Amino acid sequence: MALNIIPSVDPLMDTDSLQEIASIARYVRFGPFHIDRQRQQVYRGGNKLRLQGKVYQVLLVLIHSQGEVVTREQLKQALWPADTHVNYDANVNTTVNKLRQALGESTDKPTYIETIPRRGYSFIGTAEFSHAPFPRQAESALTDDAQAAAAESSAWKAQNADSSKKWLTLVIIGLILVGILLGAGVATLWIAHFNPELRP
Repeated sequence: MALNIIPSVDPLMDTDSLQEIASIARYVRFGPFHIDRQRQQVYRGGNKLRLQGKVYQVLLVLIHSQGEVVTREQLKQALWPADTHVNYDANVNTTVNKLRQALGESTDKPTYIETIPRRGYSFIGTAEFSHAPFPRQAESALTDDAQAAAAESSAWKAQNADSSKKWLTLVIIGLILVGILLGAGVATLWIAHFNPELRP
């Protein structure tokens, strides 16, 4: 079965068209995350995340407007009916923070959700939309390769850190010995200079 992937970034496509296509596609993928819109489930690799209610809705709204600023007012309109009486600002903040926590990112170094000060938020990742499930084999192979590369990198860093520590220790010991020898030499010269009886 051929995978029908709708490119997420098309310079000729306006935002309304992107939202229209995205709303039709059942599957969404960005980074290690997969969304099954029909089941309203989000997965990271093979693990199901608990994104429910407003948190899930915020993710979809941001993805559908990727690269664009989604204002707080737009989020308010998308998440709460007009006759709802809640503290929208606090609820939007809390909901976006829960989403960030679920995606494992921080506001300092955002990977997917960027805060636009005094305006709103922007999805800065790259999402792909598809009518058919994304292939799992390629995904798991990529995950295994990434994990192997990360393990190799960690081992290399640990080895280099140990090696660096050994060299630093040797340098410090060398400097201490040089200092002792210089100190002894200066002391001997000083004593010989001020005590003529000790001169040869």
